[in-house]
Amino acid sequence: MTLKTHKKKRIEIMIEAAALHRIIEVLDRFGVTGYTVLPALAGRGMSGDWQRDDAFGDTARIVSVVCITDPSREEDVLLATKDIVERFIGIVSVCDVEVLRSEHF
Repeated sequence: MTLKTHKKKRIEIMIEAAALHRIIEVLDRFGVTGYTVLPALAGRGMSGDWQRDDAFGDTARIVSVVCITDPSREEDVLLATKDIVERFIGIVSVCDVEVLRSEHF
């Protein structure tokens, strides 16, 4: 049995928690129908190692917003999130994915 898959884009936005509502507004504005927000527990970046336990308030806390969407929305979402990420600590990555149920995205 061969399953039919559908090409989509997976966008992940690592951002300071203080900017989370702005990212969600962008996703809503461009019709991204679902996303998941995950806590970032620790990592290493240009400023060195960090841990969630060291964060005081939302400014230093990092979250990851993951969504899968139709490729037609990619450019609009990336352009809008670029402006937000440039003002906060954050990074955006995009990759091609295939999904089983296209109607969910």
